[in-house]
Amino acid sequence: MSENSHLQSNTFKVIGDYLNSSVLVKMKGNREVKGILTSYDQHLNLILDKAEELEGKNSRPLGLVLLRGDNVIAVSPAG
Repeated sequence: MSENSHLQSNTFKVIGDYLNSSVLVKMKGNREVKGILTSYDQHLNLILDKAEELEGKNSRPLGLVLLRGDNVIAVSPAG
């Protein structure tokens, strides 16, 4: 197994551990979205339920959203 495919399989294992829990997604353009990760695919497209866009101390409710994987920079558990 090459280092790249090993890194990719680790990425999807970690993302799988976040399913049905609250995550913070950092995206291109300095945007952050928080919500419940309900699904993802091999392109790192993410479906978040009860999502909200965070802007400083303010937030804007979005509901159910699809975040395109090519815009995702990082996914982490939300506190």
